[in-house]
Amino acid sequence: MSATPLKLQTAPGHQVLAAAGKKILRPGGRAATEQLFQWAEFKPDETVLELAASFGESAIAMAKRFGVRVVGVEKNPESVAQARENIRAAGLEDRVEIVEGDIFHLDAISQQFDYVLAEAILTMQSPSGKTKILTGIRDRLKPGGMFLSHELLARTNEAEIRQTLSEAIRVNATPLSETGWRTACQTAGLKVQQDKTGKMGLLNPAQMLRDEGLLGSLRIGWNVLTKAPIRERVLQMRRAFKRHEADLGYIVFWATVK
Repeated sequence: MSATPLKLQTAPGHQVLAAAGKKILRPGGRAATEQLFQWAEFKPDETVLELAASFGESAIAMAKRFGVRVVGVEKNPESVAQARENIRAAGLEDRVEIVEGDIFHLDAISQQFDYVLAEAILTMQSPSGKTKILTGIRDRLKPGGMFLSHELLARTNEAEIRQTLSEAIRVNATPLSETGWRTACQTAGLKVQQDKTGKMGLLNPAQMLRDEGLLGSLRIGWNVLTKAPIRERVLQMRRAFKRHEADLGYIVFWATVK
């Protein structure tokens, strides 16, 4: 199956960054994800449902590191096919499975899990979309299970931020305040037990170096410098992030069924 060519001028921001070579596409980077793992304290053979699993890289990494069993949900059939190849190459077909599915229809999965992991997924949804997905997450958790989330935070000026981001990343992103995220979970029958917030550093050079390593950062820099369509979009996103630097951040939290 040949990949569909990406229209960089109109593609969502995360696809443009991926085309530039960026692998960590979460607002708080690796450090924020590590905080989720510390809260989870995964044990071997526990089960994890990962939403929007993409190429399966994070699912594979969790299975290798923690010995957990991971089911990833991914809508794009090309990504599903690549993820399955990656899983076979890693020799983890007994621990990692990628299913082609829609995060809005988690009821298609009958299994319940010890953990549900969603990173940089809910921000991109409308209020009703957030409720729909969070309700599905609630129903997929075992009794006592944990929902682990990593999202974009809007400390103030939410409406202005949404407008700026929609123009820059070509997605109607709706980041919420700390209270807003707690309320969204509450509406869906989930209770946030603990959260942590910090600065949004998706295109911050220091965070990029920590997340991507030296070679990865150099590769991204080269692609941005030498490929005009990527450069134009990345610079537009960076200007948007800088404009709202004081108001934008990340939030990680874990929640349980009420």
